[in-house]
Amino acid sequence: MKTISRRAALGLAAAMLMAGSAGVVQAASLVQISLWDKGANMEMPIGLAYAAPGLDLAKATMGIKASPGAVKAGEVTFNVKNDSKDTVHEMIVMYLAEPGKPLPYLEAENRVDEDKAGDKGEVSELDPGKSGSLTVELKAGKYLLICNVPGHYGAGMWAEFTVDP
Repeated sequence: MKTISRRAALGLAAAMLMAGSAGVVQAASLVQISLWDKGANMEMPIGLAYAAPGLDLAKATMGIKASPGAVKAGEVTFNVKNDSKDTVHEMIVMYLAEPGKPLPYLEAENRVDEDKAGDKGEVSELDPGKSGSLTVELKAGKYLLICNVPGHYGAGMWAEFTVDP
């Protein structure tokens, strides 16, 4: 019976580990989301919806921050935190079939028509300080992360998000 050296055994073990890991599925991309606002006592502006003419987001009193703002196509997990002290928010992932064009809007309800806009999933209404998560399979393209609580999207509560091939 032939014995092998310790160095050879370690090398063989390392090679087996590398070969075995070739079939491992890539982990989901992780995106941290902050839903923020300047407080319920601030007047909510209007006309700040995505692709609105003359858009000036400096006037926004609420918004969404995504970190990172782009990921690779595949499984994406959004960890969402409502950083507000006094306002309920949500986060919805919308696929932009035509980037740069406004989302379908229900004026009477002061919110986006989620059924027509391409809703890919959401973290529903979160009370102030609460968190939630969403894992979805996303193909390459442009997306919009929005809060669709009435009035919030039109007040600038959205963020562009990119999924690279």
